[in-house]
Amino acid sequence: MILNTLSLVNYKNFESQVFDFDSKINCFVGANGVGKTNALDAIYHLAYGKSYFNPIALQNIKHGSDFFVVDGHFTKNERKEKIIVSLKKGQKKIIKRNGKAYDKFSDHVGFIPLVIISPADRDLIIEGSDTRRKFIDSVISQSDKPYLTALIAYNKILSQRNALLKFFALNNTFNADTLAIYNEQLNTYGTEIFEKRNAFLKIFIPIFKDRYEAISQSKEAIDLKYKSDLFDGNLLSLLKSNLNKDKALQYTSVGSHKDDLVFTIDEFPIKKFGSQGQQKSFLIALKLAQFDFIKKQSGVSPILLLDDIFDKLDENRVAQIVSLVDDDHFGQIFISDTHADRTETIVKQIHQSYKLYKL
Repeated sequence: MILNTLSLVNYKNFESQVFDFDSKINCFVGANGVGKTNALDAIYHLAYGKSYFNPIALQNIKHGSDFFVVDGHFTKNERKEKIIVSLKKGQKKIIKRNGKAYDKFSDHVGFIPLVIISPADRDLIIEGSDTRRKFIDSVISQSDKPYLTALIAYNKILSQRNALLKFFALNNTFNADTLAIYNEQLNTYGTEIFEKRNAFLKIFIPIFKDRYEAISQSKEAIDLKYKSDLFDGNLLSLLKSNLNKDKALQYTSVGSHKDDLVFTIDEFPIKKFGSQGQQKSFLIALKLAQFDFIKKQSGVSPILLLDDIFDKLDENRVAQIVSLVDDDHFGQIFISDTHADRTETIVKQIHQSYKLYKL
């Protein structure tokens, strides 16, 4: 997968800009605030139909404008592909592939395989379980459309069940038959989600551990464990046994929407006991494992975005990452950094063609 050109109009701090890219390595360099990360985010937007850093779509429009357009020309399996993402205030976002708009954004998911590594990934460690579930879901959904369909259906039914529980509480009423319908549907989709997450992690975790060992070259015992209510029984039984609790809370307290990933180092939570370097290595290993998994599933090398990747890493760990990407296993890479000289020195070690863009 190669991004040949990128055109930005009114995207964040870009008024109008066109980039022609190298097929291997592309570096955005410049002071903080000039738009390096925004350029990477625009590429991410073309792949996922949304910003990686700001979920509020309207806030991706440049101040003083009422629309944005991101236009990318790709080569995938020797075929030219044009993707356009546009948004105008007061209207719905539009994603087009080769001039035809998608009816459902979910149909575009996975078409442009892409992985981003960014300081913002630290949210996976410090934030709540919702952030980690989204990570699992984004990786699996890249290659499993039925999973994404089940996930969308599950979340819709969950919202309806929660609304019903609130209705019961407000009106001091209860209808077991109506609730039973939602329970059956949640059980069907929730079980599928649980089984696919569990199967995915059995493949993913060994890949992740190998990546961490290659980056850190240390004997730290890191681990990644799947935590789910469904290990304790089928979802239908769990929903029935937690009914009184759900009625009191007015929302569904058990299910696949409560799943989590537990990150540990030497059997302790990495959030509390991992150094900044260890945490960053953990996250980079997580994302490189995502890269490996997506490539294996799709047969296409994902585009790799490295946002401020050298922040908080010592020279040895940087050297290990550089040696890892100096490999035909990787395809096109985009890097952002504040130091042009440092970036160019590192890139030259990779022995690949490159372009440097000073913003």
